[in-house]
Amino acid sequence: MVIDDSNTIRRSAEIFLVQAGCQVVLAEDGFDALAKIADHQPKIIFCDIMMPRLDGYQTCSLIKKNPRFKSTPVIMLSSKDGLFDRARGRMVGSDQYLTKPFTKDSLLQTVAMFAAPAASEIS
Repeated sequence: MVIDDSNTIRRSAEIFLVQAGCQVVLAEDGFDALAKIADHQPKIIFCDIMMPRLDGYQTCSLIKKNPRFKSTPVIMLSSKDGLFDRARGRMVGSDQYLTKPFTKDSLLQTVAMFAAPAASEIS
């Protein structure tokens, strides 16, 4: 799942992931994502930090508080690369931090790291 209010980021991530053989669910913001997570049960979630209505920290926190999705990896996406942002992401339960703009390689390496069954499809 890719959660980002930027259509460009969502589409770029979708193209990279689909080319690697992944199924992708897109969400425009945290509320949209929370409505889709139960139906699609993603194996890995990429979540932008700066979004309207429900930011990435709040979205990640709500995902991690749900027992069904507590172990689902959440990777925070942000154009900020500060120590504070990374620490705050860890505090709400994020598993990794990816700086935007990300490359196809960095995105797929992250997927390979967290989605072990999908790793063989990507390599």
